Amino acid sequence: SSPPGRSEKVIELYTGPTANGHRAALALEMFGVPYRAHKMNLQAGETRTPQYLAINKAGAIPAIVDDEGPGGTKITLAQSGAIVLYLAEKTGKLIPQDPARRAMAMQWFMHACSDVAVTAGAMFQFSTFAPDKTPAQVEYFEKRFVGFMKPCDEQLAGREYLADELSIADLALYPVYAVRKGIVEKHAQLANLARWGAAMAARPEVARGMAVSA
Repeated sequence: SSPPGRSEKVIELYTGPTANGHRAALALEMFGVPYRAHKMNLQAGETRTPQYLAINKAGAIPAIVDDEGPGGTKITLAQSGAIVLYLAEKTGKLIPQDPARRAMAMQWFMHACSDVAVTAGAMFQFSTFAPDKTPAQVEYFEKRFVGFMKPCDEQLAGREYLADELSIADLALYPVYAVRKGIVEKHAQLANLARWGAAMAARPEVARGMAVSA
């Protein structure tokens, strides 16, 4: 998003180069909401300063501050999944109107934010910080991650999007897929997922969102 004028009301985004950080930036681009991005240096401890802890007590990214929240009041929100849902409800976009499609979108949104993202996060933490890791243990986490991606591939058979139309489910899954694409390809050839991923990557708003926190 181009830097807005200081007098313009925009959402302040605090993000970083992780799948969760990408998800929040991607959401703002896909929903077409004006925002100003603040890329946090995680290694330098910028999320642990008193100023940032006042925004998110957990000291993690992403977080947003919306001066025009519910009822015109300021709201501060963390957790990328919560941010996606908040923006979807605020804009009325990417939540299917058809009840069956809406339910399907919610299922795959939760799958992406829980099973897929949590496993990817554990895989990163283990491979980066575990003191006694072995190749076999790293392989276990990678295969577990791919195991959660396989149902997504099956769901995309004959479908352009997870819930038959572009939705919060695709928005939630794509950043994890993009960051961990190499691991998916290493363990399995998931053709439907690869086709979907290429189509998502080709969308200008997706490219912009992923670049914000890269």
